[in-house]
Amino acid sequence: MIHSNQSPATRTGFIVATYAVSHFLVDFSCAYLMFSRIRFSEQWFLWMLIYNFLAFAMQMPIGLMADRFNRNAVCAAAGCVLVALAYPVSGMPMAAVLALGIGNALFHIGGGIDVLNISRGKSGPLGIFVSPGAFGIYFGTILGNRGAPGVPSVAVLLVTAAVILFLQYIWKRSFISGNLTLSLEGAGSPEALLILGCLFVVVILRSYVGLVLSFPWKGEGYWGLALICAVVLGKAVGGILADMAGAVRASILSLGFSAAAFLFSNDPLWGVLAVFLFNMTMPITLWAAARMIPGAKGFAFGLLTFALFLGFIPVYLGADELLSTPSGFAAASLVSLVLLLVGLKKVVKA
Repeated sequence: MIHSNQSPATRTGFIVATYAVSHFLVDFSCAYLMFSRIRFSEQWFLWMLIYNFLAFAMQMPIGLMADRFNRNAVCAAAGCVLVALAYPVSGMPMAAVLALGIGNALFHIGGGIDVLNISRGKSGPLGIFVSPGAFGIYFGTILGNRGAPGVPSVAVLLVTAAVILFLQYIWKRSFISGNLTLSLEGAGSPEALLILGCLFVVVILRSYVGLVLSFPWKGEGYWGLALICAVVLGKAVGGILADMAGAVRASILSLGFSAAAFLFSNDPLWGVLAVFLFNMTMPITLWAAARMIPGAKGFAFGLLTFALFLGFIPVYLGADELLSTPSGFAAASLVSLVLLLVGLKKVVKA
């Protein structure tokens, strides 16, 4: 039974768990619809570009509006509803892609700000929130490509939206979230721009490497699934490790050892370990960006998802072999480490 007088820790657990499960459902539903129906359109590559632009690049302006709107649960629930509405109009690719992309962005921003607000300066909850998305994309893509019937996404998403709103209201008796007053103060200073720029490039590299990762054993047995598990667990464990050992130590351990592991990634075990370690810094970059702009957490979240979109562009244009070797992946890890350490220098002192 859920009560409004439960402890803050219990509330945090409920909220993070709800958003984590919702994240899986939203990303699954988007991937499933894109690959089961939109994929057969003659303009498939255009729709894919538009979807990724809306779902990732648009999180930056939507985040800024959400910071001001101050109703994060409403924003996240609206995203779930929009994704659900894409299904009835899937015969009209433009309408479906618009609903999927904007809905995905709304959900991520609403959920992201809420998790950042309740995490009390820690990155562990953020890692738990973001990590299930990879599972959603993976299974949604597989089932969508296979044309698996009977996926009850509409009903599930509408229930998810209702649960998000219910939890918000039962604990606050209001849909007002309690965001800090919108402010970009300090974000435009030379030092802040350098720090945010470093974090931005780290995310571009992570996005690009994640999309071009290819190993000779990837299609053998269950190794493909093992790689997705490594991505999910890496993001979740990375936030927890940063809270325990500090963001700097966690970054050195994860990216330093991932660079070494990538050199031996033609062996499946080393490859899976490298991917696990490489993904551990995702919640750290999001946490650091939000610390730099505490009065605009949604904008900070969206800034780095825009970087994810930029990492997708070279792959979309066919330039997917720039780093597609073990040594290339190792180099990307080391460059990311240097940039992240520069970016964290001031953040960890704040």
